[in-house]
Amino acid sequence: MHNKLPHKNIGLSAFAIAVIAASPANADQYKQVADNGRIECAVSKQELTRISLIGDQFASVSKLSSGTPYNDFAVTNEPLRGDIYISVPETFAPASISFFATTKRGYTYKFACKAEAIEAQQIFITNPALAQNEARDWEKTPSADSGPIRLVQAMASNAILEGFEIRQTAATPTRVGELEVQLIAEYRGAALLGKSIRLTNRGRKALSINERDIAPKDTLAVSIATPSLAPNASTTAFVVGNNPEGQP
Repeated sequence: MHNKLPHKNIGLSAFAIAVIAASPANADQYKQVADNGRIECAVSKQELTRISLIGDQFASVSKLSSGTPYNDFAVTNEPLRGDIYISVPETFAPASISFFATTKRGYTYKFACKAEAIEAQQIFITNPALAQNEARDWEKTPSADSGPIRLVQAMASNAILEGFEIRQTAATPTRVGELEVQLIAEYRGAALLGKSIRLTNRGRKALSINERDIAPKDTLAVSIATPSLAPNASTTAFVVGNNPEGQP
């Protein structure tokens, strides 16, 4: 493994990455929001609606009361899991409800939801900043300099890292001479982006692969499991660089 290797780009930037958004299996609605963001949803006008935070809990809810129970909705904060439950009576006249909610981690969200005659709903809310914070803590522990090397080691052992988005992909292989290069996975953190790459020798002779041959510009760390490949043999390489979408 090396840090800040010289650049010799063999076309890794040509890969198109498919974004896989994994939502909770039992969610009727799945929403992603930032701090102070607006969440639009649909709540049941005849049954309960549960709203749950991923990685956080609701601490308080603020709403105005109409003063008439038959034309008002209720929001209950369940203390054990930190979920909130919304009850809207069938006599509720407005077509929508709105309220503010604050979480235990200090985020505030505005809800603006349609009241519809639908079955009980489960709504899951996620804030990408939570994962960013967890990934940033991992990257800086025990020191920022060791983060790229530790990420290579984590990818090599197929580790699950808190705060990192792990994307499995089946990208189309790219040929560079006799070498076939295929992106198979990404580890996307706050400041770091790691890539697992399958390398295959499609030639008729043994092929030696230098770490510099697969390191794009500004690579922070790179490792090849088996740098010498027999014909039709494959190996895995791990490349870590800065995450262009991340935060320092």
